[in-house]
Amino acid sequence: MQQREIASNRESDSFGMFLKQWRNQRGFSQLDLAVTSEVSQRHISFLESGRAKPSQEMVLQLAACLEIPLRQQNLMLSAAGFAPIHTETDLSAPEIISVRKALDFMLQKQEPYPAFVVDRYWNLLLTNGAADRLLAAFVEPTKLQTLFYIDGKINLMRVIFHPQGLRPFIVNWEDFANHLLQRVHRSAVAEGESDRSTALLKELMNYPGVADIWHISNRAAPNTLLLAIHLKRNALELQFFSTIATLGTSYDITLQELRIECLFPADEATEYNWSHIVSGCIGII
Repeated sequence: MQQREIASNRESDSFGMFLKQWRNQRGFSQLDLAVTSEVSQRHISFLESGRAKPSQEMVLQLAACLEIPLRQQNLMLSAAGFAPIHTETDLSAPEIISVRKALDFMLQKQEPYPAFVVDRYWNLLLTNGAADRLLAAFVEPTKLQTLFYIDGKINLMRVIFHPQGLRPFIVNWEDFANHLLQRVHRSAVAEGESDRSTALLKELMNYPGVADIWHISNRAAPNTLLLAIHLKRNALELQFFSTIATLGTSYDITLQELRIECLFPADEATEYNWSHIVSGCIGII
């Protein structure tokens, strides 16, 4: 039994299986990939079956055609018997100080509206002052530290889904939660079943009532252009929509996985209320 399990694990971790999974995920037939990569369909078939072994150049060529993330490219290289080539640099490292300056600039220019920088697991890496004010308006700072500060970071998804986080104050909870679950699910599927995104999805599903939301369709009004987050606590009511930016042409895993999420008022009432919060005319509740 153990030998069968080991053999099964080796097969599932082989380069051929990686290639086939990504090809299917991208909706490519072997012929499609052959035409795009200028590699014969016969050779691609042999690579997937394990009858042929790829060179390092071939791994990277096929990965580029399938637009495979850098982290997964490293796994494919390892499966093919090569050393990973893509680095994963800490955001505070001196060699990417120019990127950090650019992120700080974007956060500053987003004021007076909230902006967050998150990694692929939705851990908060950077925020601007407006983002801190928004979170403080609905979640006590002590709760942020005691309930959501895990492994040195605050996870934005936990803050949203936890019963003691933003969840009680989200008016359009079911539609918004369903949208976020779909995002986490797509990330989990894209990165593989063993990825931490899958663990995060399972964690969110264990919160009360969340599993039921997974099975509902998005019920946003047909004339709604964007799905906004609608927050309400006592007399304070806000609606924001978001934009998401990424860094282009990244050759580092950390940089490729960064997401800069900026919030903007979805209506005039939010713009008015938020301007008064920023100016101090309305205190944080």
